[in-house]
Amino acid sequence: MHAMETKPDFSNGAYLFPHVNQEGVRFGVIALVLATLYAVGVLFVAHCVNACLGGVLGFMVVPFYLLAYGVFLFFRDPERYPPEDEKAILSPADGRVCLVQETTLPEELLKDLPAGCVDPAAKYARVSVFMSVFNVHVNRMPTAARILKKAYVPGKFLNASLDKASKDNERCCYLMEAPGGEKYGVVQIAGLVAKRIVPFAKDGDRLARAERFGLIRFGSRLDVYLPSGVSPEVRVGQIMTAGESVLGHLK
Repeated sequence: MHAMETKPDFSNGAYLFPHVNQEGVRFGVIALVLATLYAVGVLFVAHCVNACLGGVLGFMVVPFYLLAYGVFLFFRDPERYPPEDEKAILSPADGRVCLVQETTLPEELLKDLPAGCVDPAAKYARVSVFMSVFNVHVNRMPTAARILKKAYVPGKFLNASLDKASKDNERCCYLMEAPGGEKYGVVQIAGLVAKRIVPFAKDGDRLARAERFGLIRFGSRLDVYLPSGVSPEVRVGQIMTAGESVLGHLK
């Protein structure tokens, strides 16, 4: 569903019990079941073994349930409301801008492309958004676009805020084509804690602006290679909201 089709929910329930992406439901349920099994075990110990020991173990019941609640919150997937400006290139991730620099497209996206599709020597402004474990980890499209190429690259799990993570870490690269023909890149990068990139889209898919295209479990990073000639309108340290914050503008 397009984000603009949903009305904002300002109730307390929307904050305490946000929508959870289906990718995370099973993890939350597993954590909840484990917490419940622990609680049942504590009751058994208290009634059948030793009441004092059961009382001591009982102090951990609440933290276990809070941990299960935290797992659900990690996979929260709130609706987003992109600006009306169709030329705006939006952040694909929640988090903080950790790098802004000029570079070429990743080599994985330049392999086996039709002649003239992109200039391999062209420079692109790369904006990197670092996601901590406290950020929403669902990734959204910067513009309406068609995925020309998708490339998965196995690698290391270095701190995602480091520059070398763009070349050394496990990542999933996308070459996008906006409706006006502009080409740009998006790269999901696994981090020090993240161990799984979960793509929702594939080659040839046409996605709407701010539509979900994947997520990364636990701390990680997103690189956006703005279309050639587009200047970034953000700075290092700035807070981003996926599907809403503007990185730059299409010409």
